Amino acid sequence: MNVGWQAVAIVVAAVVVSLLGGWAFTAAVLHLADRERRPVRRVDRTRTHRRRTRPATGRSTPTAPRAITVRTAPSGPSVLRGGLAIGLLERAAVTLALVAGQSEAVAVVVAVKGLGRFSELRDNPGASERFVIGSLASLLWAAVIGSLTRALLT
Repeated sequence: MNVGWQAVAIVVAAVVVSLLGGWAFTAAVLHLADRERRPVRRVDRTRTHRRRTRPATGRSTPTAPRAITVRTAPSGPSVLRGGLAIGLLERAAVTLALVAGQSEAVAVVVAVKGLGRFSELRDNPGASERFVIGSLASLLWAAVIGSLTRALLT
């Protein structure tokens, strides 16, 4: 099999884009997901402009805000050790598998990753949520880069 140096350069560039771009993309998606769980203070000020009259004095006073809503993140550890290295390896494997036309290998990568983390994820709902979100973002990025690279080479 005679592979040109241009093809090798394209594949190497695709893996680098998959690794580094996927890192940034996954971090951004996880950041967006974490925003939903950060404490948020909202004050409903719909009634603050109305005045209420005190029955005894006849003077009006502004009404207090009606509601304060606070949402907090679930307690417990939500970061799994080794996630960065696993994510890099996952993206490289998925990108190379798709460039090589072996889409079945993506299922193997997903299965190995899920089985390797199963015991940790079962006991930690916060970590399992981040695991699923991060894995899907990482796989999506790698699949797009691998598919585009394959299309470019064929």
